[in-house]
Amino acid sequence: MASTYVNDLRLNELGTGDGSGTWGTTTNTNFELIAEGFGFGTEAITTNADTHSSVVADGSSDPVRNMYIKYTGALDSDCTITITPNTISRVHFIENATTDSGSSGPYNIIISQGSGANITIPNGDTKIVYLDGAGSGAAVVDALASLSVVNLKATGDITVTDDLTVGDDLLLNSDSSLISLGVGADATITHDGTTGVTIAATPISIDSTGELHLNSTTGDIKLQDGGVDQIAFDLDGTAGEVIMKPAVNSDDLVISQFDGTEVVRIEDDASLGLVGNKLNIANSSSDVVIKPLTDAKDIIFQQFDGTAVMTVEDNISLAINNDITVAGRASGHVTTDNDGSFDLAVGNDFKCTTAGGLTLTFTNAAAGQSGNIMFINGGNHAIAAHADVAINAASLTAISATGTYHLAYYCSAASGSNTILVSASGALT
Repeated sequence: MASTYVNDLRLNELGTGDGSGTWGTTTNTNFELIAEGFGFGTEAITTNADTHSSVVADGSSDPVRNMYIKYTGALDSDCTITITPNTISRVHFIENATTDSGSSGPYNIIISQGSGANITIPNGDTKIVYLDGAGSGAAVVDALASLSVVNLKATGDITVTDDLTVGDDLLLNSDSSLISLGVGADATITHDGTTGVTIAATPISIDSTGELHLNSTTGDIKLQDGGVDQIAFDLDGTAGEVIMKPAVNSDDLVISQFDGTEVVRIEDDASLGLVGNKLNIANSSSDVVIKPLTDAKDIIFQQFDGTAVMTVEDNISLAINNDITVAGRASGHVTTDNDGSFDLAVGNDFKCTTAGGLTLTFTNAAAGQSGNIMFINGGNHAIAAHADVAINAASLTAISATGTYHLAYYCSAASGSNTILVSASGALT
């Protein structure tokens, strides 16, 4: 029976009666090849080759039998390496130690066995793979694609080219540790050697889909420019206060619009300027409050030359010294008063629906006040007028009939007979 080499190390399996007188030599060679299978081998790729074939020889030494294979040679493109026969099942450490023959590399090597999956190994990297030996459809698989370890310790650098998932703590246990991000390591997180950390990048964006918390145990948060403190937030310096202040003496605190137009200025002398420091407010509270600091004082709005335009008087009345122009519409409050006695101190416009006979009466009138009444006679209720009211007799008779009417009034004086002039429309349909 002839010898075969069907095992994963391509050792000579002597057939019955085969190798007469050379059995010992064949066996010794097999032992040497077994040992070689646990060793280290180097194989050179032809310069600038796009493909390369690595054959595990039958019963003789070759570098690809070794568990650790180091591929060398100069490349000008990625190179696909096919390890055969496609029936061997092996575990390999494979190192890409190729060099760049031009100036566009370095290049990957792609490890294949059959038409199945393959593994790409970047230049300078080493991967542990296994060949599944499935024949023409054989695949090469990354043996550490999902590596699970209890403790992983590295005394040098760890480079992550894709996602890094850490199920528990990630510990960098040396002072001045550095985490670099990006191809050019242009974003870094650096331990300062004691208890601090510095995040450096251009720019830095923090994007939170929920709340964002900045927590300082000392209660101090500072914003810097070029390493120099500019604005300081003192969160616990005084009970019941949160203090924001410039960190440079004599600086004003300015709030501007996007285009740089100044809106608010808190000056170094503790005054508050609004709209480019054109309006000065002496005092304010947590609400938007403008008020005199002395009792019984009016608030007066003036033009540049001192002409009073509007006065908010101490008795809560508002006086405007000229015409009022409304670009949109002006609407007032409508007061429902069904007894026919209208208190003009509460507003100008009313709605009245009668439930019985009544007398039109106006109280708290102010000379010059005018307004409107939606008057609904609920059922032929007799309507009379107070002595202060001047109304056409026919109109008074008309609104005594069931229907809806529009009444307009004007106060010629604060009180007195015939001082409230009232007109009425006909019944409205």
